[in-house]
Amino acid sequence: MAAAAQHRVRRGHFAAAALVAAVLGAAAPAGHAALFEDDEARRAILELRQRVDSLQQSAARSADDAAQMRRSLLDLQTQIETLRSDQASLRGQSEQLTRDAADLQRRQKEMAQGVDERLRQFEPAKVTVDGREFQADPAEKRDFEAALAVFRSGKFADAAPLFTSFVRQYPSSGYVPSARFWLGNALYATRDYKGAIDNFKGLLAAAPDHARAPEAALSIANCQVELKDTRAARKTLEDLIRVYPQSEAATAAKERLARLK
Repeated sequence: MAAAAQHRVRRGHFAAAALVAAVLGAAAPAGHAALFEDDEARRAILELRQRVDSLQQSAARSADDAAQMRRSLLDLQTQIETLRSDQASLRGQSEQLTRDAADLQRRQKEMAQGVDERLRQFEPAKVTVDGREFQADPAEKRDFEAALAVFRSGKFADAAPLFTSFVRQYPSSGYVPSARFWLGNALYATRDYKGAIDNFKGLLAAAPDHARAPEAALSIANCQVELKDTRAARKTLEDLIRVYPQSEAATAAKERLARLK
């Protein structure tokens, strides 16, 4: 566009110069003075000068317009580059936000799983002990198994208070009949026969159909024998054979009853 403006300026200058030359050429010969008066010649020259000035001003304005357009184009190009840079920055920020959101979701999922796992540690769970299935808190299971482990290690004197504490702390627990059975055996091992009898009788009274009930009745008879109460031992053995006739404890009771006679 600037080249076109310059071309128009040059073309205007050429036209003006040609017009001036034509007028001057026509007015030069002295013999033709009659054709133009001096005033008319001056007016013609002034008009030509005005036209030349007008063309020059127009050309200058065209050059200014071209320069302004170039500046506008440069400004527009700068704005476009800025927009492209901003767009790239926003794209990068969007991608980072997407990664951050995914990472946050992953951490929240891991935290939720961790919370669920910790909560499950305090929730009742189904357990089976001595053929019985019931719900037990993790604390119950832990304390019962800890006491039983001490008993099985042969530390009967240490196991007895653990089972006693368990029965007092969890009186409604499904572990209680089994805890009483093992407590009775721990007391028997430490020769606390009366205490053992009380625990075995507690098992029979609370859970007569428990898998350990026949063994508990046989253990009562053994304690009574140790206490030299033969009559009570005989009755206990007879009741055992009558109530639990199909149990292994009943078979053992028959043999012991025969020896007591």
